[in-house]
Amino acid sequence: MNPEHIAQNLGLILARIAAARKGAVKPAPFTRLIAVSKMHDTAHIRPVLDAGHRLFGESRVQEAQAKWGPLKREFPDIELHLIGSLQTNKAREAVALFDAIHSVDRPKLAHVLESECARAGRSPELFIQVNTGEEPQKAGVSPREASAFVAEVRALGLKLRGLMCIPPAHEPPAPHFALLAKLADEAGLPCRSMGMSDDFETAIRYGATHVRVGTAIFGERD
Repeated sequence: MNPEHIAQNLGLILARIAAARKGAVKPAPFTRLIAVSKMHDTAHIRPVLDAGHRLFGESRVQEAQAKWGPLKREFPDIELHLIGSLQTNKAREAVALFDAIHSVDRPKLAHVLESECARAGRSPELFIQVNTGEEPQKAGVSPREASAFVAEVRALGLKLRGLMCIPPAHEPPAPHFALLAKLADEAGLPCRSMGMSDDFETAIRYGATHVRVGTAIFGERD
């Protein structure tokens, strides 16, 4: 996809976010667009940066390290979020690179992040991933375990901001977004990371504060 089309796509998505917020009965106080740039190279990312957007999402620590080091030197106000699963042996690099991690899904990872945040002297914002569909192949705590895990992460002194979910691919997403919003409200957490290219407008109706959109901006990945 050529740079002009990518910039146009960004504008269209931002307009759709604004329209969805206006149409929502009770939208969140804000909805931020995470432009998901995983598996897209710098040539695809630069038109979005040139348009003034600064919030991006990546799924793999190693890919992000290689791609974003030079770009962050050029654009120091870039904000980078890890939206993919995080292995404990990559936690040190993730804490150093990312401003937020959306995939905290187990106690062992939370404890490793506590150690790495203390060592690095910086604390990314954290989201707990909830497996709202209780799919065995998918990461995340079950909804019934979410409250206890929130308490455990808070007890570690980590900067917990919200919850994240990825609804099952072949189910209507609305009940999953409603469940995540309910769990976040019950936990007193302000942020809900939910909604992707196909369903972000639905997520906004249920109070999404962060939507993760990649294909609708950058096109299909190679």
